Amino acid sequence: MDMFMKLLSDAARLWDKYHVMYLNGIKNTLILALVATFIGCVIGLVCGILNTIPYTKNDNIIKRFFLKLIRIVVRVYVEVFRGTPMVLQAVFIYYGLPYFTNNTMRFSDIWTAAILIVSINTGAYMAESVRGGIISIDPGQTEGAKAIGMTHVQTMTNVILPQALRNIMPQIGNNFIINVKDTSVMFIISFTEFFAAHRYIVGVNNMYFPSAAIEMVGYLTMTLAASVLLRWVEKLMDGADSYELVQVDSLTMSAGTYSHPDRGTPFDERSREHRDREKQKLRFGRNRGGR
Repeated sequence: MDMFMKLLSDAARLWDKYHVMYLNGIKNTLILALVATFIGCVIGLVCGILNTIPYTKNDNIIKRFFLKLIRIVVRVYVEVFRGTPMVLQAVFIYYGLPYFTNNTMRFSDIWTAAILIVSINTGAYMAESVRGGIISIDPGQTEGAKAIGMTHVQTMTNVILPQALRNIMPQIGNNFIINVKDTSVMFIISFTEFFAAHRYIVGVNNMYFPSAAIEMVGYLTMTLAASVLLRWVEKLMDGADSYELVQVDSLTMSAGTYSHPDRGTPFDERSREHRDREKQKLRFGRNRGGR
């Protein structure tokens, strides 16, 4: 217990002295994770759509060649960036670019380098998530869209993607939470995020564990807040459940597919409408269409 109180005391002293640096690191971490996740989702969306463009043997040979080439390029990109650590990707992109170009090409802004590295890494994971989300949609919906004359672009934007995006929303949130933690490797290119602040503070005062405890609490707070926010967004995307919304659709009402939880359908024997209609038939006889 005494050691735990000592840890709290040391962490409090570190926070009191270096809270500005810690908070600045948290801010940089959240901005980098948010921007990189958004750009990575765009990259993954483009790759996922290109990877699922259909073609048949009857299509033009040029179209088939380019679609196969696109799929090969996307596959290589996904496998390379999913199969290597982000810290090595950072080294190869940030230090390898000037190395191979004799310093003619190099990053002048550390933010640009960090966003590019995390975005490309995220895009590789999101490409497979988007592809999985697209192929998870019932093929009958694509066939139905084509049957009413929709093009492939119209089918994707109006029918498939809205449903696919909802399906992959948990994965988008998962990638954001992963990026909040994995941005800690950006210290390798001297980007000052939350973990880099910890490394600097430890180098100054040699209080490694108390600073690590602050880091643990900080990362946990960020990820838990992100989880709550993302679940709220998912609930908003699901919409509200209401039986009353369908009453405005006269076609649904007349078709008999509407079912009120208390009154049933217009064709249900329990409903007042059904009983009134039967009374009319007994009193005046059936109409011509009912004979």
